[in-house]
Amino acid sequence: MCDLAAIIILFILIYYFYKLNDENELARKTELELQPEIISFIKLKKNIATILVPIFLILAVYSLTNWLIESFASIGQFVYDLKDINKIFFDDFFTILILVDVLLLLFSFLHSDNFSKVIRNSGFIISTILLKLSFGTEGILNSFLIVCAVLFGVIILKIHNLYEKKIEIKNS
Repeated sequence: MCDLAAIIILFILIYYFYKLNDENELARKTELELQPEIISFIKLKKNIATILVPIFLILAVYSLTNWLIESFASIGQFVYDLKDINKIFFDDFFTILILVDVLLLLFSFLHSDNFSKVIRNSGFIISTILLKLSFGTEGILNSFLIVCAVLFGVIILKIHNLYEKKIEIKNS
């Protein structure tokens, strides 16, 4: 029952996240036209994403193969691994995501030292860390951490948008 409630809450939070993201879309398009260094940063992000695709595919194949070999070597281990299935792939996956997010945050300082964007990007890293932490828990704590991760991202984005609107009004 707790998982069902968490899914509904997550669905609502993701809806609000995309709604907040769309509200800021016009401001970002204008900003991109004015700052060519932002365009180069976006190209860097796309290049990193392109590099990550084969890395994640290799990680997925390696994790699955390793899990199958270890699981079928011992039936007792297989039952334990099925209980803790998140550690097969997602633990390493989110570790890589967090490291890449921190790397991108550091690269973003080369293109912008805008306070609100640095805090927004740092908040998204914290959300990713909370998601990774949720894989080490079970039951209601697991659902709670996942919901908190997404809620934190939504709150950070809302505050960022409010701050950007205030700055835009102030500069007008």
